[in-house]
Amino acid sequence: MFQRLKALFGRTPKPASEEALSADKIPQHIAVIMDGNGRWAKSRGLPRMAGHHSGMKTVKRITMAADRLGVKYLTLYAFSTENWKRPKAEVEFLMKLPQEFLAIELKELIEKNVQVRMMGYKGDLPDHTLRAVEEAIKQTANNTGLVLNFALNYGSRKEMIEAVRLIGEEVQAGRLLPGDINDTHMEGSLLTAGIPNPDLLIRTSGELRISNFMLWQLAYSELWFTDVYWPEFTEEHFYEAVREYQRRVRRYGGV
Repeated sequence: MFQRLKALFGRTPKPASEEALSADKIPQHIAVIMDGNGRWAKSRGLPRMAGHHSGMKTVKRITMAADRLGVKYLTLYAFSTENWKRPKAEVEFLMKLPQEFLAIELKELIEKNVQVRMMGYKGDLPDHTLRAVEEAIKQTANNTGLVLNFALNYGSRKEMIEAVRLIGEEVQAGRLLPGDINDTHMEGSLLTAGIPNPDLLIRTSGELRISNFMLWQLAYSELWFTDVYWPEFTEEHFYEAVREYQRRVRRYGGV
């Protein structure tokens, strides 16, 4: 069974060049669960923080690769609502990374016409983290290229509960009948309102699960898993994921 999953999801990527991809079948929206920073560091006798710092460099590398391919939306799972359970020192380090990343890379993101967005719950974030993200959002608001969407303090179950609450308020106010509730109402109440659902989900590090990430939005996304840890994930791995996506036929429940 395990070998079958490996074959199905392409867990051992082979290098692929950007030129080998079909320009007319590029995924509009790619979502990534960036996993394996800590294990990458441990395998090298380094502290977990070193893995997170190295993973930050991969964010830049893959953002630029997605931009070159013409991807419209790139959503990166940066910090989940469950990640607060990690050791305090690690959480504090992770909360400093957006500030460090944007301080280094924001100028080039602006030059590349990248628009920075965030989806998640701002109330729990430290002020310094929130200020850095909001400043990047403000400075790139008028950019019209790739949307770089950070899922920060994000959890899909919480997102769906909040969406149901919003719809319930509409019903309670008499603006919506229960029998009229449909997919459009649900999607319009999610944090991804206005963003197309991911065409492709990539998860690194060898884990075969979704981990409370975009559970509604991934209903018909193509899934691609790799054993490669996030700090080692290269443009070639990214291209191979897209190439595998281009080989598949998306039927959306049809034939």
